Amino acid sequence: MQPIQMVDLKQQYAKIKAEVDAAIQEVINSTAFIHGKAVQDFAAALSKYLGVKHVIPCANGTDALQIALMALDLKPGDEVITPSFTFIATTEVIALLNLTPVFVEVDPKTYCIDPVAIEKAITPKTKAIIPVHLYGHAANMEAILEIANRHNIPVIEDNAQAIGGDIQLSDGTRKKTGTLGTIGTTSFFPSKNLGCFGDGGAIFTNDDKLAEALHMVANHGMKKRYYHERVGCNSRLDSIQAAILNVKLPLLDEYIAARRSAADFYDKAFAGNPRITVPYRAPYSSHVFHQYTLLLEGVNRDALHQFLADHGIPSMIYYPVPAHRQKMFEAFGGSRFELKTTDWLTERVLSLPMHTELSMEQLQFITGKVLEFINKQ
Repeated sequence: MQPIQMVDLKQQYAKIKAEVDAAIQEVINSTAFIHGKAVQDFAAALSKYLGVKHVIPCANGTDALQIALMALDLKPGDEVITPSFTFIATTEVIALLNLTPVFVEVDPKTYCIDPVAIEKAITPKTKAIIPVHLYGHAANMEAILEIANRHNIPVIEDNAQAIGGDIQLSDGTRKKTGTLGTIGTTSFFPSKNLGCFGDGGAIFTNDDKLAEALHMVANHGMKKRYYHERVGCNSRLDSIQAAILNVKLPLLDEYIAARRSAADFYDKAFAGNPRITVPYRAPYSSHVFHQYTLLLEGVNRDALHQFLADHGIPSMIYYPVPAHRQKMFEAFGGSRFELKTTDWLTERVLSLPMHTELSMEQLQFITGKVLEFINKQ
């Protein structure tokens, strides 16, 4: 059996090596390393895939979130509602811009931001809401947008973990995650479902005026070269990374199908075990399984994590410390938030290997070891 990886990028690359190598060489031959044709082609292809009007590539997913907030012209002290149960990038950009993070609860089944909690947290100072499509499961965007529209608050979708996912709306239409809010953002970090070979990100919107602002913020505040109309930054997807993404984007749905197949195997293996809750799949969300995360009850999670490592099985705890309890947010009053569901989840979640190259032998070994440990407890 091949060694088990949390994410097996080496095997994935081996299957597309010829195409990727040729795409990289084409960029090198052109020497158009910044804003080259590959970047333009990728933006157009991703726009078509997502069904969104504008795609603005940038340097990484954290920049995408920062640029989105900057384009909304928020002022220091403005409040931004966000889940605490998320990767720190979602929340740190709020603090970076001297905005005020307002941490709210997540749904205990989907792990995504709770619309009821959003409604309760809105004040006259609320100027943005950032739902996170966590682990590959979509937040309840229809409910979130109903609240946001009623209060005239823009919504920035953090879609770093769910690109390619669909959301089923009550009228029967389906939309891609990241395309329903005012602005959508994503990351192309190598381990993502659509990952490049370095850092990369993108921002999406259907709003022409916002698209212009996003482009300007990402490019030193320029619309015309050397004329800087607003404070911006320097954030761009380089041509080599775009070339790699051009090879991988047509394979994204295939990659998602492979992840779902692995998730189905895990689900069946753990079905009926009273101490394991497998990932929930809400009717409105087509889970793309960026992570496969178990919720454990009556199990020593940290001991299981070590037991699996001892048997050559990587696993990860996403996330052991929620944002509102991180030292970086002490100055923002993070400790004043009481988020019982969030704290409960951080003590019980464990993510198993999830990628496109998992073999049946590996899946059987992983599930067998998990059950061996739990059944001995």
